[in-house]
Amino acid sequence: MNIPKATEFEQIKEQVSKKIISDYGKARFVNEKPAATIHSAQKRVTETTEAMALLAAGRQVPFMGLQHVLHHTEKIEKGFVLEPQELIEYGDFLRSFRIIRQLFEKNQSIAPKLHQYAQGLEDFSEIAEMIFQKIRNGQVDSNASRELRKIRGTIEKYEADLKKVFAKFFKESRYLQENRVIKKNDRYTLPVRAEFQQQFKGTIIERSNKRATVFIEPEAAARLNDRLILAQAEETAAQYQVLSELTGAIAEQMNAVFACLDILVVLDIIFARGKYCREINGQPIAITEEEVLLLDQVRHPLLGTDAVPLSLKLGEENRCMVITGPNAGGKTVVLKTVGLVCAMAHYGLFPAHNGNSSVPFLKSLWMDIGDQQSLENSLSTFSGHMSNIAQIMTNAGRNSIVLLDEIGSGTEPNEGAALAIAIMESIYRSGALMIATTHYGEIKQFALDHQDFETAAMAFDAKTLTPKYRLLTNAVGDSNAFWIAEKMAIPAEVVQTAKEYLKDRSYSFEKQAFVSTRKRTDPQEVKPEHIFQKGDQVFSAEHEKRGLFYEYLEQGQAKISIEKQFFVVAARRLQLLTKREALYPDGYDLDQLFFDFAQRKFTRDIERGSKKAQKQLRKAAQERQAKRSFD
Repeated sequence: MNIPKATEFEQIKEQVSKKIISDYGKARFVNEKPAATIHSAQKRVTETTEAMALLAAGRQVPFMGLQHVLHHTEKIEKGFVLEPQELIEYGDFLRSFRIIRQLFEKNQSIAPKLHQYAQGLEDFSEIAEMIFQKIRNGQVDSNASRELRKIRGTIEKYEADLKKVFAKFFKESRYLQENRVIKKNDRYTLPVRAEFQQQFKGTIIERSNKRATVFIEPEAAARLNDRLILAQAEETAAQYQVLSELTGAIAEQMNAVFACLDILVVLDIIFARGKYCREINGQPIAITEEEVLLLDQVRHPLLGTDAVPLSLKLGEENRCMVITGPNAGGKTVVLKTVGLVCAMAHYGLFPAHNGNSSVPFLKSLWMDIGDQQSLENSLSTFSGHMSNIAQIMTNAGRNSIVLLDEIGSGTEPNEGAALAIAIMESIYRSGALMIATTHYGEIKQFALDHQDFETAAMAFDAKTLTPKYRLLTNAVGDSNAFWIAEKMAIPAEVVQTAKEYLKDRSYSFEKQAFVSTRKRTDPQEVKPEHIFQKGDQVFSAEHEKRGLFYEYLEQGQAKISIEKQFFVVAARRLQLLTKREALYPDGYDLDQLFFDFAQRKFTRDIERGSKKAQKQLRKAAQERQAKRSFD
């Protein structure tokens, strides 16, 4: 079964996925498809029901070490050796098989189907115990092998001997930066002050960045350091041998481990479904072979406490339903609730309801909701809807549910209504169950007259003029366009006129005379200020050249720029060639048309109060004053 995007089922899957413990389980659930058979669908319902029952009884499944087990398993398959912490996690994982199996054995009366799954879990306690005996505190235990115990004893002896050697040097602490041994390049050294390095016999292993400290390995410690490094290499080899043996023990049983891993991942997903259903107060919902949809006070799981319960029945007495009512009344939510509940049921997920709901097993679920406009395919909203509905009509049939929102809208009303009725007839003849919403009176009447169609309406409070978002079956609703118009502040007299037009169609066709609002003006009174703007391209009759308008001056004069030089001309002798809006982009700095960068920078510095610019300005003024005095 296909799950339309309009159901918003992906949001439900995301919430369930957060409750899955294992990475392997999350990946499997993301790619999980709706149940392909009625048996598979009913099995999922049973699984989730049993998981909810166990959770309600306070039984928690100990999924130990499951979170990263797939990663560790892949490492083993590729021939890698697991690290100590990885082995601890894998040991927890293997040990959990027996504990989980015992849990389901004790509670098989509550969860017989899940108990049956758990019977496939084998006992790997022997391997788990081996891991926990040889790996302690996140590292290989000394008693993991006789060789490792011997080597570590040797390492302890060498380290004790080194401490005695270095203790002698601490008496000469005035030569040292610190009274302690520092390990450099795997060798124990003394942090000697550079000026005293000649006081020590030994090898310089390293110098500090500032050259103030020299790390010296004393001659007396060199041989012990060599022996210690060799012993530590032997320790690493011995540890690797232990880790390799433990990893190999797991690898030998990998086929059986994989089979158990699959069982635990299935249980992980099932219990995640159960936890989610309990979180939203969901109750088991039946899924049947009968083509009957029964919703008993179902709440949309994504709307939380704001969801208004939905009750409807389809397929028992009537195979199709047409819902009418106000735009803001919740018709689309009804369609989304139906689609989402059907999708959830095929995944073994339950909504909150009164307990008597059931959905039919579906081969396909189809929805046409929202704006179907496509920029990629150059489709209008109406064309988009028609393209989607054409696909629905081609594929819908028995064991299908079709949900159509505002069918026939988006085009000429009479044509839209006729087309909608023809589409609904075609889908009805295909054998699919169908719910459609509409405003058109013709479609309402068609549903009333058709023997296998049922009408429904969204409840509306006549006293408060507000929608109740509740579905009323066997009713016909109004679109409440007048109420919505009043709520949106359309003038009351306009709404009243519309109501009268609805009754008698007595439209007003009288032509109204309108007084011209244009003010007559004498052409001589037109002021040049209304003609040119800074940056406009103009023609100067006086110069017989093109230029740029800069600003108006007094007494009808204007300042223009021709070839980067300013001229004062009579404004009336200028002719507009091109407006500045056509020449330059928005936000363009027009000053750069008239002044060079240094001039513009100097002007901006003066405007922002730069002391340096003001000093330059005073100096220039003094120079001009001196020049005038000299003249």
